[in-house]
Amino acid sequence: MPNSLYEAQAELLQVLGHPVRIRVLEVLQGGPVPVRELLAALGLEIELPELSQHLAGLLGCGVVVVNRRGATAVYEVVGGDVAELLAVARRVSAVRLLGAW
Repeated sequence: MPNSLYEAQAELLQVLGHPVRIRVLEVLQGGPVPVRELLAALGLEIELPELSQHLAGLLGCGVVVVNRRGATAVYEVVGGDVAELLAVARRVSAVRLLGAW
């Protein structure tokens, strides 16, 4: 595997390696969500500027896209691979937390 592919994988995993971004992706698995609704759905105590920074990282890695509906930004996950990756991470983490690792 070329180094550039390893670097791209490392960048993707680094971006995905934040609890807020994982939560964002979980919410977006239900379909496109306007940014203000996304902020409310997260159930976290963050402000819009912080959410925007997290979304910028996800956009930069190509795992989400944004579409404009007038003045509203609507975000959605690209493809199903991200959901599959998160599901695997969830299973591995659960096993680890249960001490069965």
